[in-house]
Amino acid sequence: MSLEKTEFGKTGIQVTRLGFGAMELRSLPEKQAENILNLVLDSGINFIDTSIDYGESENHIGKYISHRRNEYFLASKCGCPIGNADDHVFTKDNIEKGIDQSLKRMKTDRLDLVQLHASPSKTLIERDDVINTLINVQKKGKVRFIGSSSTLPSLSDLVEMRTFDAFQIPYSALNREHEKWITNAHITGAGTIIRGGVSKGFSSSSTNQTKASKEWEKYREAKLEDLVEDDESPTSFILRFTLSHANINTIIVGTKNPEHLKQNIRSFHKGALSQDIYEQAKNRLENVGVHPI
Repeated sequence: MSLEKTEFGKTGIQVTRLGFGAMELRSLPEKQAENILNLVLDSGINFIDTSIDYGESENHIGKYISHRRNEYFLASKCGCPIGNADDHVFTKDNIEKGIDQSLKRMKTDRLDLVQLHASPSKTLIERDDVINTLINVQKKGKVRFIGSSSTLPSLSDLVEMRTFDAFQIPYSALNREHEKWITNAHITGAGTIIRGGVSKGFSSSSTNQTKASKEWEKYREAKLEDLVEDDESPTSFILRFTLSHANINTIIVGTKNPEHLKQNIRSFHKGALSQDIYEQAKNRLENVGVHPI
């Protein structure tokens, strides 16, 4: 069964609504990286998101699937630390060097999408003349589309600029802060990429006080398990909740485990939640304080 596709904003490109986030490749042994990347493509996923600062991720992509380059839409990021830098910098020099480095690492002549990383503000973007830098790189054919990986409060300003072809936004049932801004970005014609769509996966432990475990505490408080089908995992339910947002183009889910990838694909094939279950889930989450801004 083929994966559902949707048009990515106004780009004219069809992308699978389930994408692959390649951060998990950052420290993966060579053979595991080769296996998972080829399994991603063999499974029909055609959207891969990575970054300069995801360790060995870009190198693995170049080494193991650059010969299959026509099978996937490739998104990376810019403004990331390169060389001796230790912070995100959006100068012309750093952006151009970063893009050139990504092209070399991934053995390709173009990035389909380059995204500003680390949610820079509109003020910073204007100060460093970032848009002109990206447009000039675009004119050289090194990138096809430009976007930003953003969160509030910067996200609202950038969406209203109507300059970007795409936005990468964190979102899941357990982290609904940006829910309405996904729609706002979609209305402008931008493609929408979702990270964190499974809230880093289900944890049965209530003692780990990480951000992910705190999100899953809300899952328990909202009694979402009452809405989960008998043969379904909590992670599957959360992925399907994310999939139920009509204005999402692709959800990038990262894993280094082939079985987890297969489970995600099975969950995806179950499709969006029914409208009734979707509304019940949102109501229960709002009752425990998980709601959009």
